[in-house]
Amino acid sequence: MASQSFTLANLRISQIDSFYSQKPSSGIHFFSTRNPVKSLNLTNPWMAGDSSLSLDSSASVLRTNSTTRRKIRIAVVASLPTANPESAVSDAKKPKWSWRGIKSFAMGELEARKLKYPNTGTESLLMGILIEGTSFTSKFLRAHKITLYKVREETIKLLGKADLYSFSPEHPPLTQDAQRALDSAVNQNLKAGGIGEIMPAHILLGVWCEVESPGHKILATLGFTDEKAKELESFASESGFLDE
Repeated sequence: MASQSFTLANLRISQIDSFYSQKPSSGIHFFSTRNPVKSLNLTNPWMAGDSSLSLDSSASVLRTNSTTRRKIRIAVVASLPTANPESAVSDAKKPKWSWRGIKSFAMGELEARKLKYPNTGTESLLMGILIEGTSFTSKFLRAHKITLYKVREETIKLLGKADLYSFSPEHPPLTQDAQRALDSAVNQNLKAGGIGEIMPAHILLGVWCEVESPGHKILATLGFTDEKAKELESFASESGFLDE
């Protein structure tokens, strides 16, 4: 009896060993081979038309989107608002604004928003030049004791503080004085033969030309004179309006 059970045990062990020693002829399937899963369609009875969704198709879309990258073109702004329609024509001879000039304008807009003013005036353009900080014009102003803090203080004295609950628009529109100052900056470059780019020096000289503007009054209060304006203009013309 014991010998018979021992024989059966050896037979079972030999069968198990032979099973594991065999190499599978095909890959291991985790799904039943009777009904192989090709795609799973999900239908929505509440959607009109073809409401089926294939998992295979969505997976292929995901694979395509992960491997395909969009090429995004970045447009560089090379001009500022102008009241002269003829100067807005794009041609090869059209004067270009330098990145320092554009940044000065953008910083002026931002400063107008910080002060909660409804418009971007000549005082904001002046503060924008000082905030930009890397141009020769901003260094020239600081060398003559005209700093951002002083200009902001004089601006509040002249124009007053905005209402606490007032909100400035995202891009405060230019005042007439500020628009004329920018147009004057373009005209100065054109008079010089359109050589070089329009720099913050053009903007400052344009602000100084607007005698009744807040920017001119603030500059005059802080000690800016016609002699200093001529000094800045002479340097700018000699260097081709290239700020270093």
